[in-house]
Amino acid sequence: MSLPTAVIVFAKPPLAWQAKTRLIPALGAYAAAALAARMLDHALAQAAATQLGPISLYATARHATLRDAAGRHGAICKLQRGRDLGARMVAALARETNTVQAALLLGSDIPALNAALLLEAADALGKTDCVFVPTIDGGFALVGCTRGAALRMEAVFAGQIWSTPHVMREVRVRLSQQGLRWDELTTVSDVDMPADLAHVPAHWLRDVRRSCTKPTPDSVMCIARARNAEPCGDF
Repeated sequence: MSLPTAVIVFAKPPLAWQAKTRLIPALGAYAAAALAARMLDHALAQAAATQLGPISLYATARHATLRDAAGRHGAICKLQRGRDLGARMVAALARETNTVQAALLLGSDIPALNAALLLEAADALGKTDCVFVPTIDGGFALVGCTRGAALRMEAVFAGQIWSTPHVMREVRVRLSQQGLRWDELTTVSDVDMPADLAHVPAHWLRDVRRSCTKPTPDSVMCIARARNAEPCGDF
């Protein structure tokens, strides 16, 4: 049986020239941003489908596009806090496990992270301290931990050099040093580089390209506000 579990989605505003910039050579700036928005919507929808517990969208900045996406799926927007990615993840996990017994934290660019996999991760936390979904590039797409383990995650993530092929390997070493038990689930692909588009559903790519061909007010966040990256009001 799964512990009461919060679900945390990390994201940045899906704005042209700022989101998924390494995909621009393959898709163009607006379609890359539209794909970021589509993947974010997928992540929030899958989190909501699990009905595990409260959903929080932790963002790098306040923006209306994120507020709207969160609202569609019953999520609460919060700001990421910390000097680097590791510190921001530790802060979010600690904050959420103050009120529930466990938390899952996932990125917003992993189409393979579906509700079934999130439920499997939550179930694992009933038997171990931490759970990870590794990525094929050597990182991880999801980290989950219990309340007790959250207190020790700072030592696991502190000083970590992110976005390298060695991240998960180093995390395993540090988990062992902290005496933490962990489980690893199916390895998946995140979507950072043009080659990763092979892991995106074909109809998603077709839709985002079409939405950016003829800009309209209904385009999937690829044109609306895309030229204005300034944060927009409070969440």
